[in-house]
Amino acid sequence: MGSLQGDVATSPSLSSTGSNDGGRVGGGGGGDINNGVYDGARIYACFTHGGSNSLECYEPGANTWRRVGPIPGVPAGHVLKGFAVVALGDSVFLIGGRLCRRDLTGESHRDTDVGVRADVLRYDARGGEWRGCAPLGVARFDFACAVCHGRICVAGGLTSLSGARGTAAAEVYDADQGRWTRLPDMSTRRYKCVGVTWQGGFHVVGGFAESTSAAAATSALGGGDVSSSSALERSSAEVFNCGRGAWEILPGMWQLDVPPNQIVAVAGRLFSSGDCLNSWKGHVEAYDGQLNIWSVMDHSAVADLSLLASLPPSAQQLYLTMAVVGTRLFFLAGYEVPCDDDEESFRTLSLVHSFDTSAVPGLVSAWSSFQPKMVDQENTVEDGSKELFSQCCSVQLSS
Repeated sequence: MGSLQGDVATSPSLSSTGSNDGGRVGGGGGGDINNGVYDGARIYACFTHGGSNSLECYEPGANTWRRVGPIPGVPAGHVLKGFAVVALGDSVFLIGGRLCRRDLTGESHRDTDVGVRADVLRYDARGGEWRGCAPLGVARFDFACAVCHGRICVAGGLTSLSGARGTAAAEVYDADQGRWTRLPDMSTRRYKCVGVTWQGGFHVVGGFAESTSAAAATSALGGGDVSSSSALERSSAEVFNCGRGAWEILPGMWQLDVPPNQIVAVAGRLFSSGDCLNSWKGHVEAYDGQLNIWSVMDHSAVADLSLLASLPPSAQQLYLTMAVVGTRLFFLAGYEVPCDDDEESFRTLSLVHSFDTSAVPGLVSAWSSFQPKMVDQENTVEDGSKELFSQCCSVQLSS
């Protein structure tokens, strides 16, 4: 079995200061993104336009949004779902996922599952090149993933298109050696779980979960592949202790019965904004590890993030994903808005909402909203609909 013991890789971070109104589209005055301190920062996410996947990049320093290009290895007419996107050094890794065939009929589509992938792709954010990496030991989708001690950790997920029972299997990738090593299994099978590194450990939080002992008993009784997930297990987390090379269960770390959407770490604190059914719950929550509770940050409440940008009432949120740069949470959001010349046709408007976790309540607004300039496009609005099938990650390129 492998472990994560070794030199801790330091993750670059940025501070957030200054003010400037370039690109701001609505309320909020909590600093600015266009003052030099975010130069070199990149936020990457994967989207589907019609029947193809593409990697896209938002640059906070320039307030620009651009398409990097299609994801290699995904056949035409297919889309990839449930994969992980994670940054390590100057590279972005795309890991695993569920491949679906997309049949387009007019403005609608139907997705049919094809298979579970073990593929791992690496995009060099500095050089702009793709290359393949060693595949996962266990093909999976809807799993937890995070960088811990300079290595990529994955755990849980679904390994089959049939049934709804997660796996307890975990593994770690060493980019220098270019190989995956198996880690000890968790004590729970999980999928739709979230991965985050906090206090030196790889945390696998929430998800649809069942204990491995209960799963073994069900199988022994001929119960087949039917999950016996309980609220107690779904609200728990497991953390991989690097020193001991073992998992530890943390009861009640996630207090909702619905799996989390994203959990991120900023300056030693954990933050969340929603669950897998509702990516924005109207506020940002912070985790108190001593009390084992999530609390609403009193200067974060916004009923609908579109209100920050004064969008028309007909605007509908299509996607929302969150990345960390310095002390700020950057929410990449997409809204469906009617076309100017045809109210029955729609386009996608991309906005960025920024929340400063270090802002002092009452002194300055923690929120700012910006409309990015679309690189190589005349308009700031994209034709058609746009889907998000992964979370995003941030990279800091040194000069």
